[in-house]
Amino acid sequence: MANVEHLRRFVRDMTQAVERFGRDEPAMLREGKQLLAGLIARDDWLPDAFAQPHPDTYRQYLLYCDPLERFSVVSFVWGPGHTTPVHDHTVWGLVGVLRGAEKCEEFERTGDGQAMRKTGEHLIEPGGIDAVSPTLGDIHIVSNALTDRPSISIHVYGANIGAVKRHVYVRETGEVKSFVSGYNNSVIPNLWDRSAQVRTA
Repeated sequence: MANVEHLRRFVRDMTQAVERFGRDEPAMLREGKQLLAGLIARDDWLPDAFAQPHPDTYRQYLLYCDPLERFSVVSFVWGPGHTTPVHDHTVWGLVGVLRGAEKCEEFERTGDGQAMRKTGEHLIEPGGIDAVSPTLGDIHIVSNALTDRPSISIHVYGANIGAVKRHVYVRETGEVKSFVSGYNNSVIPNLWDRSAQVRTA
């Protein structure tokens, strides 16, 4: 049984952080990064149902969405060889690797009808965290850096990311296409059943 108390604490602390810093993106990213680092520092809390790879493509599982859609928490599960297209987010986000490793390649637009320009790449290993936002740099490709096993990252976004209209880019031409990612699960973890704790208290 997953230690959902760890995720419940994270959700509580993120809610408080959004209430305090939600209008101050740099402060929100600083606070959120510290909280996410604490969440991914241990690997006993993610329920198995939200850690399952698919043979053909990566999976995005919703773990929690704030009732006012001020933030969402998602597990991304990558099988060997899985990769995203070039895409953006349009809101702030934090990406922390829980298991495995991910490769991130950053891009920027150079003009209509022109190829996307690659500006860098790096590896994110367990415990590592990336930040994205339109003000920091928001366009990238993410892929599983491992060829022999899945990788899992935990993402926190400043919106209900599965319902945000975003963009994918044709790398060779810079052509922009809109998309909405949605989620691959129809249920989310039950964070709120504390009956066993209450009975033993």
